[in-house]
Amino acid sequence: MRRYEVETRDFVAVIVDELLYTETDEWVRVENGKARIGITDYAQKMLKDIVGVELPEKGSRVKRGDSVAILESVKTVAEVYSPVTGTIVEVNERLLEEPELLNKDPYGDGWIFAVELSDPGELEDLMSHERYAEKIRK
Repeated sequence: MRRYEVETRDFVAVIVDELLYTETDEWVRVENGKARIGITDYAQKMLKDIVGVELPEKGSRVKRGDSVAILESVKTVAEVYSPVTGTIVEVNERLLEEPELLNKDPYGDGWIFAVELSDPGELEDLMSHERYAEKIRK
């Protein structure tokens, strides 16, 4: 796993080469038919201090593009969208007590939920780290 620093208009954001990315600043790590999902370093820096999280329910079905989680920051409230269709098989309940993990470790302990993939072909619609870097540079 390589990390890259990308200079945006306002700050330097880190991206990871082994992940896939969405237009709405979520990342996806595929592991054994599951997609683990979180927000990017760029997203957490835009939100600033995250102080609360509303998680999806384990076992619920989601479609690509559904709003599945809510993040509260000192600045605003933001929705997290599912980049894939499937069933939510894990949620990171640690975030309920430690929402700051989203700021401290967005690509590690700050993951939000995992989806068992119904249609792995949807992954082809996500961005590579190179394309995502181009997007956030603008």
